Amino acid sequence: MNLRPYQQHALDQLYDWLSNNPGHPVINLPTGSGKSIVIAELCRQAVQQWPETRILMLTRSLELIEQNAAKLRAIWPGAPMGIYSASIGRKELDEPITIGGPLSIVNALDRMKHIDLCLVDECHDISHRDEGSYREIIKHLMSLNPAMRVIGFTASPFRMGHGLITDKPAIFDAIIEPTSILELIEQGFLSVMRSKTTALTYDLKGVKKRGGDYVEADLQRVIDTDDNNAQMVREVIERAGDRKSWMFFCSGVAHAEHVSELLNQHGVSAVPVTSMMRKEERATAIAAFRSGAIQAVTNVNCLSTGFDHPEIDLLVLARPTMSPGLYLQQVGRGLRVAPGKRDCLVLDFAGNVAQHGPITAVQPPRSAGSGDGDAPVKVCDACAELCHISAKECPACGHPFPPAKKEPLTLRSDDILGLEGLVLEVGSWRWRKHVSRTSGLAMLAATYYGQALSDPSITEYFPVLHEGYAGQKALAAVASIANASQADGGLFSHQTLEEIAYGLSQATAPSRIEYKRDGKFHRILRRSWEQAHATV
Repeated sequence: MNLRPYQQHALDQLYDWLSNNPGHPVINLPTGSGKSIVIAELCRQAVQQWPETRILMLTRSLELIEQNAAKLRAIWPGAPMGIYSASIGRKELDEPITIGGPLSIVNALDRMKHIDLCLVDECHDISHRDEGSYREIIKHLMSLNPAMRVIGFTASPFRMGHGLITDKPAIFDAIIEPTSILELIEQGFLSVMRSKTTALTYDLKGVKKRGGDYVEADLQRVIDTDDNNAQMVREVIERAGDRKSWMFFCSGVAHAEHVSELLNQHGVSAVPVTSMMRKEERATAIAAFRSGAIQAVTNVNCLSTGFDHPEIDLLVLARPTMSPGLYLQQVGRGLRVAPGKRDCLVLDFAGNVAQHGPITAVQPPRSAGSGDGDAPVKVCDACAELCHISAKECPACGHPFPPAKKEPLTLRSDDILGLEGLVLEVGSWRWRKHVSRTSGLAMLAATYYGQALSDPSITEYFPVLHEGYAGQKALAAVASIANASQADGGLFSHQTLEEIAYGLSQATAPSRIEYKRDGKFHRILRRSWEQAHATV
């Protein structure tokens, strides 16, 4: 098996770093890029070139242990490999390469021998505090061989409440990033991702937090209701079209079971995969999903990390999380390419895209009380000036900001890759005079309505009476729109705002708009009139 160029580049960068630095590096590769292949090739090269090398590969899940073992066998059929995992029922420690789970290995430390390389898949699982099974294993192995190197692999190199996994106190000293999600999409190695605004969003009022994330019991109480589940399932089915392989991330075991039951009632074959199922039941459900016998799988934390099924073309986020790592891991399940798969659609009922942003620009969580980072800013909806979060009006154009208001999380209007705005196929539009509640400023407002009831309505504001740049910009924009929509040429001659709004409402609406959200407002990026061949 030949490595892809970026996979070989990852190993080249790793060898270069190890040759020039002490300590322990992390290789950060996007989900779906083939970390297990890179790990397998590293094992093969190390043992074949230095036959005395002993390697321990650690990963927390049964599925990843089996997957990494299979990839090693594929790259190196005669690999001297043993598996040490109680859940798999194998306890082999005598081979040069051992693949095991930390909970099993930690109970066998008295049998462990000299290790040269400790490889940790999904290394963001290692606690940043001096505790836990990973830390205990590494500390013991370092006592046997102080020259041992720990090499981590992850698609999300950060931890809640800590920041980057290289932030002290930490085991790791550097992050090696051989490629990016966008590069791999452009090269055809990862799938294009799409997202749409959902009509249903969850109100998290009253949901408590613990350990940096939402309390699961509270989430289930708020989210797992008959009305929420029925509306979500209906909307998913409406938007799914001909997509063949659906994965739901649910807020709890009961939620996963209820959603699965509803899907089956609507004619969509579905199974839940939860920690409450026996190992054999989970394996049977997953096998049915992989084979295509089952169209949808609902799960709770079981398939967020390391699960490999390239055919997934619809992801449903129904579990809000404050963890950027978990968000990135969940969305990553749809990044793999497969024959006949044009893209993967993400429907985010949980507000996770709004919370964390596009997957190409997810920021690591800040450590508690760090006080680091850029000053918070907000965007003026009138002139796009970046202003400090505390500003009451825009220093560039004087436009007032509305008072701060905490609202339920909703889907960010960026597409999930952060490349372009979302598209609304416009059914109609309505213009009106709008008066700001805070400033009393009169302006024009245009609201665009979609072709389906479940489509969002998008409103933009034009402060045409404002003095200075903001007013000039708004007048120019309205004039351009009026021309493209074939409005009455005398629309602006001695007309009131109400009359202008009426005239524009009677003109031809754009066939589609592309939009983003800036704070609580929408920004229209493009308006297209296909019949008139105009775009503004």
